[in-house]
Amino acid sequence: MVRTTDATTGRTPSVPIDLSTKRVMVTGGAGFLGSFVLQRLADLGCTDVFVPRAADYDLTREADIRRALADSRADVIIHLAAVVGGIGANRDEPGRFFYENAIMGIQLIEQARLAGVEKFVCIGTVCAYPKFAPVPFSEDDLWSGYPEETNAPYGIAKKAMLVQLQAYRQQYGMNGIFLLPVNLYGPRDNFDLRTGHVIPAIIRKCVEAKRNGDASITLWGTGSVSREFLYVDDAAEGILLATEGYDEPDPVNLGTGCEITIRELAEKIAELTGYQGQIVWDTSQPDGQPRRMLDTRRAAERFGFEAKIGLDEGLRRTVEWYEAQSQS
Repeated sequence: MVRTTDATTGRTPSVPIDLSTKRVMVTGGAGFLGSFVLQRLADLGCTDVFVPRAADYDLTREADIRRALADSRADVIIHLAAVVGGIGANRDEPGRFFYENAIMGIQLIEQARLAGVEKFVCIGTVCAYPKFAPVPFSEDDLWSGYPEETNAPYGIAKKAMLVQLQAYRQQYGMNGIFLLPVNLYGPRDNFDLRTGHVIPAIIRKCVEAKRNGDASITLWGTGSVSREFLYVDDAAEGILLATEGYDEPDPVNLGTGCEITIRELAEKIAELTGYQGQIVWDTSQPDGQPRRMLDTRRAAERFGFEAKIGLDEGLRRTVEWYEAQSQS
């Protein structure tokens, strides 16, 4: 098939993929985001989906990657697997976060190329953006500075995969795309206080403090920094829209385009959980990146993605899920 360039945009139109006819491998499919991606694939009629579980395949080992590719015979790979955590975990294990994320992604992309995989979808991270990137973060500013120090090893490891996919597209014609979701949250998130992210951590602290009658909870930082949050099922939709219909080298943000301070977020969660105690801010602990909000126009323009679930509704669903789980 000869693909022509659009005279208006200067880009080559993507050829849509019918995922229901493809063998799909989802790394990290047993995880938080992965569970929603698997449900979305099922809704699309995908019946040949392979999840390489950590107990059976160590994706930091080349031999295990080759075995997973042989076992799955994948046409499409959606690479969600990552070693992740909040500020504390990133600060405690920067070497591990860099090495395991980098080696897993780099080897997986190379082995996918050698195996003739039709499409590789790599999920990056908002942590790849420079610490002081102009707000809202445009994909064009991805290389305009160094990431925020506490999560730079993780962010740079992920960003290396973007370079690899662009290089492989140029040299080998490999169809690989790179997506940059903002902070995710929702039911089935990781509510561990050491390794979880900010929303599940605050929800757990509020619910437990209310249950125990605690007069206060302590949160890290000043509360003045801002973040943007994307409901996990919206993220899954965006990933599959891109998998089906996007085939270009440019990275693409996935988000809502709305920011909120951590202080305002904590107040919302306290209200939703019914916690009426004091919120104490431990300013000896790091805040992380000063602001975080994405420019989401590229996703809308190139594969029609716009988030549907607002923060208030998403938080309500997440709190209700956690409260039900913690009582069972």
